[in-house]
Amino acid sequence: MIFWPAGVALGLVWLVFRDPAFDYRMLVVGALLPDLVDARFGGARVGHTLVGAVIVLTAVMVATRGHRHVRRSLLAVPIGMFAHLVADGMWARTETFWWPFFGRPLTGRLPALDHGPAVLVIEELLGALVVAWCWHRFRLSDAAVRRKFLRTGHLPRDLFD
Repeated sequence: MIFWPAGVALGLVWLVFRDPAFDYRMLVVGALLPDLVDARFGGARVGHTLVGAVIVLTAVMVATRGHRHVRRSLLAVPIGMFAHLVADGMWARTETFWWPFFGRPLTGRLPALDHGPAVLVIEELLGALVVAWCWHRFRLSDAAVRRKFLRTGHLPRDLFD
């Protein structure tokens, strides 16, 4: 519930965007957000719907008009939320993914808890492996690189050559 969505988000965004100015910190926040919010309400709720991610995306776009750098950083949050939907396979849960268009109330457990403990452990281990790979690939063991990453969310530009 932590490493799986974070690892999927980091891996997908790294492979798709390869952008040194992308805020990978906010990406991880966005990837963890659906579980953090929805767990308070007892299961998969708005955070696990397409509408939830689109609302956050819209809010970021409206709130950051005229603030290009803030927008660039905050856009990573809804992207992380979309990656979380992919990690949880939410498209297979039609009523939740497409809520409210099917007219049913949001019910059910968090998808990560629905798979059973064995699958949860396997997902977390795979996510931890991806996070460890990212740590090594992004050279975050280097104190200077890590400080810049924690301050800006950016990765070293030479990783993109």
